[in-house]
Amino acid sequence: MTMLKKLIRNSKGATAIEYGLIAALIAVAGIAAFQAVGGGVQGTFNNASAKL
Repeated sequence: MTMLKKLIRNSKGATAIEYGLIAALIAVAGIAAFQAVGGGVQGTFNNASAKL
């Protein structure tokens, strides 16, 4: 319990947690963007394949 209180008081721990949350948010946004782009690329290749 005392370790948890020290972590809450420690500003370095809070900063590390904030950076971790920011990194996680960027990763989620990146994954969503790659899925959207991947769907578009797949459609393009399917069209090209059908026309060949």
